[in-house]
Amino acid sequence: MRIGVDLGGTKIEGIILNNQGGVTEKIRVDTPTDNYKDTVFSLCALIGNLQGTAGTRLSVGIGTPGALSFSGELMKNSNSVSLNGQPLKKDIEAKLGYEVHIENDANCFVLSEANYGVGVNSKTVFGVIIGTGTGGGIAINKELHTGPNSIAGEWGHNCIPSSVRDSIGSNRHCHCGRTNCIETVLSGRGLKQTYHDSQGLEYEAVQIANNAKGGDANAQRCLDIYCLQLAQCLSTVVNLLDPDMIVLGGGLSNIDYLYEKVPELLSGIVFTNIMQTKLAKPTFGDASGAIGAACLWPVV
Repeated sequence: MRIGVDLGGTKIEGIILNNQGGVTEKIRVDTPTDNYKDTVFSLCALIGNLQGTAGTRLSVGIGTPGALSFSGELMKNSNSVSLNGQPLKKDIEAKLGYEVHIENDANCFVLSEANYGVGVNSKTVFGVIIGTGTGGGIAINKELHTGPNSIAGEWGHNCIPSSVRDSIGSNRHCHCGRTNCIETVLSGRGLKQTYHDSQGLEYEAVQIANNAKGGDANAQRCLDIYCLQLAQCLSTVVNLLDPDMIVLGGGLSNIDYLYEKVPELLSGIVFTNIMQTKLAKPTFGDASGAIGAACLWPVV
């Protein structure tokens, strides 16, 4: 039995995970808005409640936006900006009185799918988050690969390929400070911008997808552009990593059309005559982050 917590921008979800991958307890609370100290307090209170339910102290893993900087163990690269520059792991451990494991939420996502989800029979799984941001994580033989800089899989902050640059209008600025990151095209905000550039209208990503499904030709053209951009960006991952499976997560992963169109496009782009890499929907939806966080500790 292990505790996994998903610390998101709007909610904190904690679970107790049994050794078979089943969730036996779940608690969800709102994340305090832009207040670091309140976030730590709410997070630790939720963990305390789960420990009380278990009746014995369980290991705790936490998935967060961003990552820990090794130099000072401070948070970095988080789109929940109140976490950046804060010693989150140390503060949580000081309040709880025991060690916790912390990892990026995209890494937790891929761990959940590799250990108990759609990638359970795959050796190498690349997990992609396409939602508010665009993140990624790599699991090999059901274990997380992070790298010496703790950034393995951070595909969303590579520069878009030149083929994608040709499909957008003006340069797009990313919150990381760079220009034309993959995230500026493939996030929900990126899809919204693509539609605005072509139609002059402000539609959210989910509305664009729904309109396309309903037969709106303009929305369908925009979605086709997005599918091609996603395939062009993923082709660099396949050529470099050659994963058995790519699992999509985040809000845009709910667009069924992606799983029909993107593999077809990828087959004509990647450096192989027959592409074996599978593109798959996630098994766990919103629970993926918490399940993967629990998997930061081995089964005992």
